Amino acid sequence: MGAAVAGVVLLAGCRDAPPDGAGGTAAVAPPVRPSGYGAVFLDVGECSSFGRTSFTEVSCAGERAAARVTARHDGTASDGPPCPPATDFVLHISEQRPAADEDGDGMVPQSYACMRNLQPPHPGDPGGGGGPRTVVGDCVYALDGGRVRETACDGSGSEAPEFKVTKAVDARSDCPASTALYVRLGGAAPVGCAVPV
Repeated sequence: MGAAVAGVVLLAGCRDAPPDGAGGTAAVAPPVRPSGYGAVFLDVGECSSFGRTSFTEVSCAGERAAARVTARHDGTASDGPPCPPATDFVLHISEQRPAADEDGDGMVPQSYACMRNLQPPHPGDPGGGGGPRTVVGDCVYALDGGRVRETACDGSGSEAPEFKVTKAVDARSDCPASTALYVRLGGAAPVGCAVPV
């Protein structure tokens, strides 16, 4: 999913010219990076608008603000650190080479931002029916091939919940006897123990 980059104004350093006829080297002040909204495209704590094909960075105080960045990592989500458990969705930022960017080097590297909606619903919350991670408290339904997909525990999703993850453990043998399904969670305790609902 592409992301639109907001224009950033970088302030160039001033050159102190030596007096007429004087020799010496001119001092150059380092560039000043703007702070806050716009300094880094969708940095931690900044907000985006919602869009169908692209997201734009907006002021968190503005009426267009829809979600806040809780974590941001370079690279791809499949190769990088996982998003925090309460993440509602992951925004994949494609590499771009705009005229003005976050640090003046002419490019925005490929990265991903872990996003949390400013207002409910929060599909990343336990039982919420979505988010990039399955966590304790989430409900799932079975698909073909031994796979499962998350759905809302309250039944408001398109599919009814069949199992609920009640515990996260290191190995299947650590699950209670009531476990009917093992769910891959990832993280420090990668096995989810699920019971029928």
